[in-house]
Order: sequence, then structure tokens, then C-alpha cells
Amino acid sequence: MTEYQIQPNARRCSVTGRELQPGERYFSVLTEEDGRFVRRDYAAASWQGPPHGAYSFWGGKIATPDGRRRPTIDDEMLLDCFARMEGDTDPARTRFRYVVGLLLIRRRKLRLEQSANEDGTEVLYLRCPRSGDRYRLIDPALTEEETSAVQDEVFQTLGWE
Repeated sequence: MTEYQIQPNARRCSVTGRELQPGERYFSVLTEEDGRFVRRDYAAASWQGPPHGAYSFWGGKIATPDGRRRPTIDDEMLLDCFARMEGDTDPARTRFRYVVGLLLIRRRKLRLEQSANEDGTEVLYLRCPRSGDRYRLIDPALTEEETSAVQDEVFQTLGWE
């Protein structure tokens, strides 16, 4: 799935080039450049807010050498990223959004209302129980291997690995 590979946390501030230290707070932004997703990391002191057109942004803390805890998932950020990708027809983004949608269903942030077959394509209709917002999610018919690769990409992109 090389068409949307996103680099993991670089552990380096995009503004200053300084290496981020264990325990240090940082911010990450997901943007699009030349038709592909790009992740940029910022030291908290360099953070000016997300750039215009960012798909998503989140904060985190660089793990300490003894820290084995998986970072907390920011469901609001994940839902916002999912919603912003609504209607995007790029195949790589469709696969990425599909896996994010499944993750949100698993985390009970979205509920499956129905599924339908539209012109040979499976479509899921989802609802956010809190806001009532409804979403249409196209099933890209991924193989098990493709699903695993996209899931790894989502987790890597969001710094959950």
C-alpha cells in the first residue's frame, strides 16, 4: 500500500529540526502534499496550531525508555479525521477511511445503521450516537492482508505503534 504510506513520528520538530526528548510533549499534523498524506511533528514550544487544510492533528508525549503503555486514542480527533474524508474518492484514502470507520465502530463512537449493495459496491451507513451525524462508508473490499496493512498504516500514522 505504498500510495499512502505515512511516516511514523519522526521524533524531530519540523520547525526547529531539534530531536524530541523522552517525556516531551509534541503535536502532529496530517496534511496532503502532492496527492499523498504527510505527517509533521512539532515540539510543544514550536506549535502554532494546525496549518490551513490539515486533515487532522493531535498531541502526544514521546515515550520514556521504560514506558510500555500504548498511547490513548483521541476519539474526537479520529472522528473528525473520518468526517473530513467524507466523499473523497481517492482509492488509498477510501481504504484509509474505511479502516478508521471500522475502528470507530469497534470503539462504539459510530454505529452501523444499515448496509446496502449499490451498483455492486457494499456501502455501510453509520451514525454517531452522540451527535446524530450520519455517514456513508464505502467498503473497498479489502483482502485480509490489505486490511492488516491499512490498519498498520493508520496506527503508525497516529503514533499508536
